[in-house]
Amino acid sequence: MSYAIVGFGKIGQALAKAFARKGIEVSVATTRDPQSFASAAAAIGPTIIPITLAEAVKADIIFLAVRFESHPDVAKALPTWQGKTIVDVTNAHGIASEELGGQPSSRVVAQAFTGGKLVKGFNHLPAAALNQDPAVQGGRRVVFLASDDDGAAEEIGALAENLGFSPIKLGGLSVGGLLVQTRGNGRGQLIFKDLVKFD
Repeated sequence: MSYAIVGFGKIGQALAKAFARKGIEVSVATTRDPQSFASAAAAIGPTIIPITLAEAVKADIIFLAVRFESHPDVAKALPTWQGKTIVDVTNAHGIASEELGGQPSSRVVAQAFTGGKLVKGFNHLPAAALNQDPAVQGGRRVVFLASDDDGAAEEIGALAENLGFSPIKLGGLSVGGLLVQTRGNGRGQLIFKDLVKFD
């Protein structure tokens, strides 16, 4: 499996640190020249590889860590996302329900990435929490996952465990996606809950 993070702001860098802690190679990309953020990537660790967006979308699993409004621009990078799993880490801050057609924001994102399998996940943790080691006082930090594709949810759940998190699957996007999204000025029921699971 190959991994990429598109977006290298606070959330993208926090995700990169999660991969670096486990020594798992992950590419990072933005719409900018990779040299412009190469030093920030190098500061995180040698397994964080700055590349172009065109190269990043070749990965098997792609974390979408851009502003919600930017997701259509990323989606245009490929004519089809067949065979790709997209992890939607976005939050639709300030986006009115009408603009989403009354749908969960993750379903809007899924429609943009034609042919891909979408998993909503990791978006409920603020960057400060995601930045920290998920091992907390003998437990593991929880990440919520929602998807209409059970296989993709399992795949990302296994990756979350490899990164040290405790995944909790919430079902499909219509139910689980609503629980962990922000929309307009409102928040889902589980958004920004920093929970720890003790085995």
